[in-house]
Parts: sequence; C-alpha cells; structure tokens
Amino acid sequence: MTTLTQFAAMYREREQLPLRTRMLFAFGAVAALHVAAVVLLLSGTAAGGQPLALGLVLTAYLAGIKHSYDWDHIAAIDNSTRKFVAQRKDPVSVGFAFSLGHSSVVILAGILVVGGAAMVGQFMEDGTTGNLVLGLIGSGVSGLFLLAMGLFNGSAFLRAAQAYRNVQGGGEVQDGDLEAKGFVARLLAKPLSRVQRPRNIYVIGFLFGLGFDTATTIGLLVMTTAASLAGVSPLALLALPLAFTAAMTLFDTTNGVAMMRMYRSAIHNPQRKLGFNTLITGISAVSALFISAITLGGFLNTAFGLEDPLTTWLGAVDLGDAGLLLVAVLLAVWGVAALRGRIKGRSQAP
Repeated sequence: MTTLTQFAAMYREREQLPLRTRMLFAFGAVAALHVAAVVLLLSGTAAGGQPLALGLVLTAYLAGIKHSYDWDHIAAIDNSTRKFVAQRKDPVSVGFAFSLGHSSVVILAGILVVGGAAMVGQFMEDGTTGNLVLGLIGSGVSGLFLLAMGLFNGSAFLRAAQAYRNVQGGGEVQDGDLEAKGFVARLLAKPLSRVQRPRNIYVIGFLFGLGFDTATTIGLLVMTTAASLAGVSPLALLALPLAFTAAMTLFDTTNGVAMMRMYRSAIHNPQRKLGFNTLITGISAVSALFISAITLGGFLNTAFGLEDPLTTWLGAVDLGDAGLLLVAVLLAVWGVAALRGRIKGRSQAP
C-alpha cells in the first residue's frame, strides 16, 4: 500500500512540474527507447554477426514512422489534446502515452514471435477466431472512443463558432466559451470521466492496437518471424519492435506537443486567435467523427456478417496514407494563420 501511495504521489508531483521540464521527460523517454533499440541491435549483431539485422531494424523504424501517420492515430491524439487543453491542462505526453500503449501490443507480439509462440500467427491470419475477436475489440474501442471525442469536440466547436460570431460583432470572449457544454457534454461526461490525464490515453492506445489490422503492424511481425527463421539473433530480433516503437513514439509525441501548442495559443489568447482555434477544433472533430463512422461501419460488417455495399466499403477503407492528408491540412491552416498574424502585426506597427 505504501508503494502505491508513493507512486501516486510521484505522479501528482510530476503534474506540478514546469511545462518545459515535463516536455524534457517525455522526449527523454523517447530518446531512451531509441538508445535501447540501438543497444539491442549492437548486442545482437556482435553476438551473431548478422549484417541483415541492421537493414531489418531500419525497415522497422520506417514502418513506425509510417504507422504514426495513420488517420486514427492523429485523430485520437489531436482530439484528446483538445479536450485536455480546454480543461486548462498542459498535456505534453498525450502522443507519447497513446503511441506507447499502441506499440506495447507490437512489443508483446514481437517477444512472443522471438520466443517461438505459434499463436501470434493465428492472431494475424484473416478468418481465425483470435484475429476476429481482437479485431472487433480494437475497432469497437477505437470507433466508440473517436465517436465520443468527436461529439465532445464538436460541441466545443459550436460554442467556439458562436463566440467567434460574437467577437466579430464587437463582443468579447467569456470564460468557458471554448469548452464543450450543454446536452452533448453532459451525455459524454460519464464515458469520458476516466480520461482525465494524458497517461489514461495509454489504455486507449493499447486497445486500439489489439486489432492487428494495419499493414505496417502485420508486416513488422511477419518480418520478425522471417528473420527468426533466417537465424538472426534473438537480441537483434527484439530490436525490431523496439525500433518500431521508438519511431512511432517520436512522431506521435511531436504531434501531440504541436497540437497542444496550437490549442494553448488560442485558449490563452482567444481575442486574437479565436478563429484559428475554432477552425482547428472543427477539423479535429470532423476527422474523429469521419473515422469513427468508417471504423464502426467495418465493425458492424464483421461482427454481424453484413453484405450490404455500405458497411462492406467502410470495412475496406485504408486509413494509413489518408493521415498524411490530415497532417497537410492542419499544417496549411497553421501556416496561413501564422502568415496572417505576421502580416497583421506589420500593418499595425508604427
């Protein structure tokens, strides 16, 4: 009991640390994952001398980068960050927590592959019971979570849009104008009550990853299996999922911190950046609702064996490369807002 109390106290103290210090902790953890992957790789190649391992680890690292741009990753991180910032929190580790939870599934599966557990193959093979059950858990949780976050931030978007119209008419932003309130917020209060801190997102990320339904995840595990059969040392094999995790946590953490800065700039300076906040919130909410519709459509199609064209099409949609489009839209909005702010500042200069 004493240990649990001390652990809880440590977390509470961490939340009181300055923002810069907490950011150093988050990126320090990402750096530690990179170091661990390199150490395992060097130890594995020194023991067995297989040059193949280096190429495999680099491939796994690139797969982690690609996986971090899946649309569901970005939507989950961005919408969760918006929720925390609206509650006057500085969620520096949302991306890290989500990514670590998601990649924990890959690490566990990779360890089982290295250990020779044949059951991992059953989880990856389409049509098997294990693959079906885990896929339904992953898609069901991700779809419902994104639906809840999309509705929550959609409510915040409507309030921000109303506040923006008031400002355009000469009014001022009041406290609470940028928060989700009303029927939708009350409806979602209980389902989202356990998502109070960035570390709670770890569980969400873990459940997201249970589906083994993305090409990068399956490809990494297949590659690990093939490398094991080729005689690559166990230590070098363990470096594959760790390199995948290091890359994904780096880019997801960066995404979370970038979105936090975007939202904080609007929350703490609403008179100047209310329109920017409203637009970004709207994009995040729409993306979450869009992806939840795709995910839940595929869930219904698989769970009930539907054959209608709509859910069949939804179940076949690949959200991987589409994430880059969302990133491009957010960067474009941010770039236009920054450019307008700079031009406006110059025009007001004496």
